[in-house]
Amino acid sequence: MMMEMNVIHAAWQCGCKKLLFLGSSCIYPRMAPQPIAESCLLTSPLEKTNEGYALAKISGLKYCAYLKRQYGADFISVMPTNLYGPNDNYHPTNSHVLPAMICRFHQAKEAALPYVTCWGDGSPLREFLYVKDLAEFCVFLMDHYSGEEPVNAGTGQEITIRELAELVAQVVGYHGEIRWDTTKPNGTPRKLLDVSKATALGWRYKTELRQGIRLTYEDFCKNSANLRR
Repeated sequence: MMMEMNVIHAAWQCGCKKLLFLGSSCIYPRMAPQPIAESCLLTSPLEKTNEGYALAKISGLKYCAYLKRQYGADFISVMPTNLYGPNDNYHPTNSHVLPAMICRFHQAKEAALPYVTCWGDGSPLREFLYVKDLAEFCVFLMDHYSGEEPVNAGTGQEITIRELAELVAQVVGYHGEIRWDTTKPNGTPRKLLDVSKATALGWRYKTELRQGIRLTYEDFCKNSANLRR
């Protein structure tokens, strides 16, 4: 929170012509209506497991909105869904779900392990956006949007964690069993963004999930020695 406030405030003090603040879908309430519209912000309690992160992101986007409202600063905010793609973090315990699965299934394939264990029961629904698509959307917004309200960035498509694990296993080429550790938490049951605002502005994602996972896995295999783990 302190870092983002310093950056945003310094940008305003120095007369920055335009600033884009990257938030996260974690800003929305745990039990928000689905799909989640930008108007759901601060309407009910946050997910407790990432409340601190969410509060920091909310503070940043609100600061941008207030600077725009009071001083006319052209500072905008975009709220991306779960991201994935080349050069991700593949740390075995500190990475997000999709890169963690890629790494885990790859290692299981290399070691010929009979099964891979995933957290929870596989029922939560999640949405994933390829990182190149988000980068293009950010440029698009810098050229075409100057509103005070944040804009969701996503695909409008969702998949269960169980289906995701099966898809990653197929792309990686792992043919063993997938087991589920139900003693581990599932997290938020569903988190699908309403992307109608982005669509109305004229933007739509390009990379389908299977294709994006394939591209990510190819990058993982080529650069595994240099990846963050």
